[in-house]
Amino acid sequence: MRLSLRFVLPLALALALVAWAVQPLVDRLTLRWFTRDLDIRAALVANTASEPLADLVQANAQQRMLAYFNRLTVDERLYAIGFCDVESGRLTATRTFPREIDCKSLAQGGAVPHVIDASRGALHVSSANVEADAKPLGRLVLVHDLSFAQRRSDETKRYVFLFLIALGGIVSLITVIVAQLSWRGWVQGTRAILRGEGLLRPSERIITPELRPIERDLRALVRDLESEFRPRDASQIPWSSETLRAILRGELGGEEILVVSNREPYMHVRRGSDIEVQQPASGLVTALEPVMRACSGTWIAHGSGSADRDVVDERDRVGVPPDRPIYRIRRVWLTPEEEAGYYYGFSNEGLWPLCHIAHVRPVFRPGDWKQYVAVNEKFARAVVQEARRRDPIVLVQDYHLALAPKMIRDALPDATVITFWHIPWPNPEAFGILPWHKEVLEGLLGSSILGFHTRFHVNNFVDTVDRYIEARVDRESLTVTLGGRECAVKRYPISVDWPPASAAGLPDARACRERVRARYQIGRETLMGLGVDRMDYTKGILERFHAVERLFEMEPRWIGRFTFVQIGAPTRSSIGEYQHFDAEVRALAQRINERFARGKWQPIALRIEHVEPPEVYEHFRAADVCFVSSLHDGMNLVAKEFVAAREDDRGVLVLSQFTGAARELPEALVVNPYDMDQCAAALHLALTMPDEEVRERMRTMRRLVSGFNVYRWAGRMLLDAAAMRRRGRVAPVTPAAVVPMRRGKITA
Repeated sequence: MRLSLRFVLPLALALALVAWAVQPLVDRLTLRWFTRDLDIRAALVANTASEPLADLVQANAQQRMLAYFNRLTVDERLYAIGFCDVESGRLTATRTFPREIDCKSLAQGGAVPHVIDASRGALHVSSANVEADAKPLGRLVLVHDLSFAQRRSDETKRYVFLFLIALGGIVSLITVIVAQLSWRGWVQGTRAILRGEGLLRPSERIITPELRPIERDLRALVRDLESEFRPRDASQIPWSSETLRAILRGELGGEEILVVSNREPYMHVRRGSDIEVQQPASGLVTALEPVMRACSGTWIAHGSGSADRDVVDERDRVGVPPDRPIYRIRRVWLTPEEEAGYYYGFSNEGLWPLCHIAHVRPVFRPGDWKQYVAVNEKFARAVVQEARRRDPIVLVQDYHLALAPKMIRDALPDATVITFWHIPWPNPEAFGILPWHKEVLEGLLGSSILGFHTRFHVNNFVDTVDRYIEARVDRESLTVTLGGRECAVKRYPISVDWPPASAAGLPDARACRERVRARYQIGRETLMGLGVDRMDYTKGILERFHAVERLFEMEPRWIGRFTFVQIGAPTRSSIGEYQHFDAEVRALAQRINERFARGKWQPIALRIEHVEPPEVYEHFRAADVCFVSSLHDGMNLVAKEFVAAREDDRGVLVLSQFTGAARELPEALVVNPYDMDQCAAALHLALTMPDEEVRERMRTMRRLVSGFNVYRWAGRMLLDAAAMRRRGRVAPVTPAAVVPMRRGKITA
């Protein structure tokens, strides 16, 4: 007991002193947070009130203006409002307006005190110019009450103090208990040794023959349990390509991985008499290519390059990367009719707009569906041909191949099929628009594991299955059983490789900044924004340009001092909706440039062409702001690529709330891309953000992306697959009821 008191009392006293010492730090931090919140709040109030206030000023309606101010100050935090007329110098203000603020000094461009003391306590003061037709009318002064900050600070200090005292007591108690138990263990062990016990080797222990089979079974069970429940999360495993290889060796016996996707990671393109190698602009390729480098498997994809047939062997294979082949591509050839119906038709005029809520009507044609079924069969047949054993691990990628999982499992019942849906999954009502919704659901449920980016999309899929097909849905474990096959529906947030291979060999941020600015003729004092996307209507490029235009309207000081560079990779140019979108983007950029251009300076630099990943990363390092304004997206890897590229801990990310990345990167400035004023205000905040805050936000995001990288994404799926194989959940099963395919059975 005395030992306990000797330890507990000093520790508790020390924690109490620590709690007392951190109180000033708590005061400063809470005041800083609340002041920043009030700055944002004041900016929003000023933007909202400026238009009606301008009308009242022009009408010289002082009494109505005062009544308007009184209505606004009903808010308990808004202490007072005043308006200083630029012509008359007259102050119109509520009765609580501080006397310390002088309209005369405001009219002469004087500074407004940020925080002042009044009889009621500390007050937060901010001001904004009010204009009409580019003519200044006066300054609106908003005064917020800061007393609530003091109250919350007192509460925070009290809770911190109590928490540290309680923590000290708990830590002391646990330490004393552990010390007592350890001491008893040492004493008992010493006594046992003195008695001669425990000196025999394990092999010399006496075990009766009857108990030896039980011992072997117990040892095997312990090994299985250790393997099954060994901790596997980012805080304990440094996820890398070496980690993935170790998982394949230890958990999956070094098996090869088969990846199936429409888009190939490398395409060979003919340029005159030469053949060039390109990497398509695709988030899927960005994520999976480093995984395949680690796994050394086979990637089955559509050969779409103009010189793809010229470089493959007799079995349609080619080793990649070209400079040092690590894995191979098996190319699948499609006829023009198949490509038009399966890819451009059903996939991108049907499923893509159906799943992305971007106000484009999906189109479904029976002929496109027929080609979609035929091409999915062709990909499934290629998987069977490439499989070296009857139980391969197959990673099926995205909405182009929704029917392939069931086809593969029908042909290879022992296969472990992991399907990942890279785009959003809509609610059941929206998905019911698809005429063949039942066939698509049954095709996906042929998977052993079906993955989505977010829990929201997982829930939407389970709700859709529950609505439209007869299957057993277990919402607790998130599994769906159909025809005797169980499919686990899981959340796997995708990411990028770390460190990014595309950034290897690039110069530092300063050199990248100079090189990129020279390319677009951007001056040293001009800040640079960046957008990198495929030319797709779901990426919010038009909304992004409108936000830049609104920024120049709201804050004219950025005219000539801010240039936005937009890189757009051409895509699906044979679809009419994309042709129309391309024309709209070009026309809007031209109109904004004509409106705001000053000499050689232009507000928007539009570059519509394919850009290789190293050059994209060079732009990431050069930008002051990266704007990701997707209208609806599964994850959006551009946001994470920008974070991964910023080794200098600089740059601000403005991110759409409709991306999966927004749920993982709250340190970005998260906006609604449909709200032009909010996006413009976010751009202004990003361009004026203090350097210290920029670094804090970027460092936090970089820590997350480095830990939750693409190897972790793939590793979690493979670990889940290994666990399923060990538990025997993926076993040869003949489905009780199979929807007949419109073509013959798939064989090698």
